[in-house]
Amino acid sequence: MQMAELAHDESPYFNRELSWLQFNQRVLAEACNPAYPLLERLRFLSISGSNLDEFMMIRVAGLVGQVQRGMAIPSIDGRSPSQQLAAIREKLAELSAMQQTIWRSVQEGLAGADIHIADEQRVSPAAHKWLKTYFLNEILPIITPQALDPAHPFPFVQNEGMGLLFTLTRNATGEQLIEMVLIPSALPRFVRVPDAVSGDGSVLYISIARLIQRYAEALFPGFTIQGDGLFRVLRDSDIEIEEEAEDLVRTFRSAIQRRRRGQVIQLEIEEDFDPAAEQLLLEQLGINEAAVIKTDGMIGIDGLAEIVREDRPDLKFDAYSPRFPERIREHDGDAFSAIREKDIIIHHPYESFEVVVDFIRQAAADPDVVAIKQTLYRAGSQSAVVGALIEAAEAGKSVTAVVELKARFDEEQNLKWASKLERAGVQVIYGFTDWKTHAKVAMVVRREGDGFRSYCHFGTGNYHPVTAKVYTDLSFFTADPKLARDAAKMFNFVTGYVEPHALERIHIAPIDLREEIYSRIDTEIANAQAGKPAAVWFKCNQLTDEGVIDRLYAASNAGVQIELVVRGICCLRPGIAGLSENIRVKSVIGRFLEHSRIYAFANGHSMPSAHAAVFIASADMMSRNLDRRVEALIPILNRTVHDQVLQQVLLANMLDTEQSWWLHPDGSYSRFTVEEGRKPFNCHRYFMTNPSLSGRGGALEAGAVPKLSLRRGAAA
Repeated sequence: MQMAELAHDESPYFNRELSWLQFNQRVLAEACNPAYPLLERLRFLSISGSNLDEFMMIRVAGLVGQVQRGMAIPSIDGRSPSQQLAAIREKLAELSAMQQTIWRSVQEGLAGADIHIADEQRVSPAAHKWLKTYFLNEILPIITPQALDPAHPFPFVQNEGMGLLFTLTRNATGEQLIEMVLIPSALPRFVRVPDAVSGDGSVLYISIARLIQRYAEALFPGFTIQGDGLFRVLRDSDIEIEEEAEDLVRTFRSAIQRRRRGQVIQLEIEEDFDPAAEQLLLEQLGINEAAVIKTDGMIGIDGLAEIVREDRPDLKFDAYSPRFPERIREHDGDAFSAIREKDIIIHHPYESFEVVVDFIRQAAADPDVVAIKQTLYRAGSQSAVVGALIEAAEAGKSVTAVVELKARFDEEQNLKWASKLERAGVQVIYGFTDWKTHAKVAMVVRREGDGFRSYCHFGTGNYHPVTAKVYTDLSFFTADPKLARDAAKMFNFVTGYVEPHALERIHIAPIDLREEIYSRIDTEIANAQAGKPAAVWFKCNQLTDEGVIDRLYAASNAGVQIELVVRGICCLRPGIAGLSENIRVKSVIGRFLEHSRIYAFANGHSMPSAHAAVFIASADMMSRNLDRRVEALIPILNRTVHDQVLQQVLLANMLDTEQSWWLHPDGSYSRFTVEEGRKPFNCHRYFMTNPSLSGRGGALEAGAVPKLSLRRGAAA
């Protein structure tokens, strides 16, 4: 690794917000990846837009609030809120320009594949006739023009709301006026012309805004349209709950309503927007600290996700069907029998999420099961897990569900699930007011022989059927009595505020998870100082906690070799002489979203080895996860599962060359370049084509899983 010196005025930490923008730039770069099919590139472009929207609504909104309240709390790198906002807006302008450039390139490519997006382009007479009829019958009755003058108060524009301003002249009098048409959120962002209309095999989409503009004469008879312009509004969407809130459910319902009316954080408008109409928007929307983005391209990049759904398999990744673990098949699908035999870990999305659903379904149907306890952070709008919990309650089981209301942007869905669960007889708990319950744990208590046995599921991801198809996560199943006793204590902590004592295996935030990570790093420091092998390997989504970073810096200075796979935000500055010269940081961005959290420590032996201390967790190395959330850190002790997590999952991420980016001392990232003579390695492709170790069952003895070698950097 190339070393750098830290200037006297340079911070040893990267700014969190700017690091996140770097992450979204890496996501955006995937939209340029020539190895990806066109609609997959469009998907990455859409994701980059959705990511930026959430960043503005939450992170930037928070900084704006600090500036308005006169707060000068510095960030980890010492910047004031206003300094951060200035840097963010400079980077935001760069990213927005990149998005539009990429959009034009992808749009051109799609046209070459007979998928056309008609903005200003001409359409065929048949398509024009169909679109006009569609507008008159399906759109015109829904939209409502409103004059903007003293007699008509400026209408409220909701969060993520889009609207059109029209500058009109009344033909009879020459009077000039401005009209607004808000585009209802219930309308699709794009309208697709039926195949039968085009008749030539090509596909035609038109955005709803362009459709309204194209046929606006029908909306304003008796007027001449002098000009029009599209705009989009993002508002502050963070939810703050007072600790003394008496009724958490009622408070959240009220807060969700308030979120829709938060202050404007960003205004997107077209570059040729009428100056008078623009000034009117700025005044009426109360634009103060908000960012104003002017573009000559697509407004609302996230909406392109609708076009990604086009049924063109040739323009998407080859379909992938997750495997069902052979270990469970060998037990005729009986999850409890398979888990009772020995621990098993399921690697999503390469292995089916149905294993997790079946675990709860079998518990619901099993007459020997007496109790089920489960945490729910995000479950999605169509949750089979929630349905299974309801079945269990209706079958007379004792079912407890810890539903986290503070799961951002899922609060409304979680409230609906909570109500449905309660109606079925599930005991619903909302956990702590000031801490989120982010741990992913399910526990099934089963009557066996003269006593009871508990079966546990610990996950790194949510009980969410959609994200389980695109997020890489780990589902760990065990009947270890010590882990079960700890899980029971964790549930008692959340449901009854009974702080757990004498935990045997699990470490829980905010109680002792941070201390365990510190202790493990300190052990590596001591081993390095004693001349023993010493290494730390992390795989997580974010690394922002100053205390953990400082411990890693100390370990680096002691000679500990540190390899970090951090998908998103990383505030640690690698490769600085005398600070972090033994630390390397990479980010893996590819077809699937890396989401699993794994923490491994050499423990006095060369990595990777069977002697390493290996943990999976629900927590990233962020202050919020370590201090303000209920999280679980689970040791992996079973030999086969240990090998899978360390020498298959974690090692493959470290060896990846095709989807990896190196973090440099100056905060920039560059794609991994494969040395001449070495084979490239794609960890996603490896997992898609090779079974996992603990899921192999009896077939494992045949040695059918290719071993990975740290030295060679590829599958052996």
